[in-house]
Parts: sequence; structure tokens; C-alpha cells
Amino acid sequence: MLGESKAFSGFSVDSIEEARRFYGETLGLKVTDDEMGTLALHLGSGAQVFLYPKENHTPASFTVLNFPVEDIDRAVDDLVARGIAIQRYEGFDQDEKGIARDESSGHAIAWFEDPAGNVLSVLTGP
Repeated sequence: MLGESKAFSGFSVDSIEEARRFYGETLGLKVTDDEMGTLALHLGSGAQVFLYPKENHTPASFTVLNFPVEDIDRAVDDLVARGIAIQRYEGFDQDEKGIARDESSGHAIAWFEDPAGNVLSVLTGP
């Protein structure tokens, strides 16, 4: 029934203005405003993510948006240069940059947060 639907995802933020600056200026995504006071993030894949303000916003405790990259070291260095802190999580063996690498599969991931505390990641893999 929904197989042909152009579905999209969304999550809340505590400040649309901060989200617009972070996603548009800091991360370099195309961001558009909606007449209802919400934002649309336009991803390189063609997908869109809906961001909406919520007064009692609670950050997601899981990764809400993943950015596949070709060179995770370069991506992490760029994020850090833009003032973004790489998060460290118990149970993951993360290197000095905060990147968790699985040498056997070639996958690697590093997590960071948006201004509202939602978890995002850059990741790579074969």
C-alpha cells in the first residue's frame, strides 16, 4: 500500500533558528523554510528531512541522521574544525579522533550532535 509513497522522516529541535544555522551554515546542507515555521533539510540523495520546533524537546537518544562519506578521517577533521565535538560512547572502541572502526568489515562511524542534542553520524564502509 505505501510502497510507492514518497515517505520522509523528521525530528524535533528546540530552536528552528539554531537548526537553520547549524544544518545550513555549519554542515552546508540546503535548508528551506516552510510556511508553518518548520524546516526541510535537502540531502544529497534527494531525500528530505522535516525539522519541527517542540517546546519540550527531548533529544533523540539514538542516531537520527547518518551521513555516508568517502573519507571519515577528513570528515571528522572538518567537523572538529567547524567547532563540532565528536561524541564518545561506552561500549565502542573509538580511536583518538573518536572514530569507531571495524577493521574486519572496513566500516567506521563517528557521532556528533546538533544544537538540540540530536545524534548524527558520519560513516563509511565498503
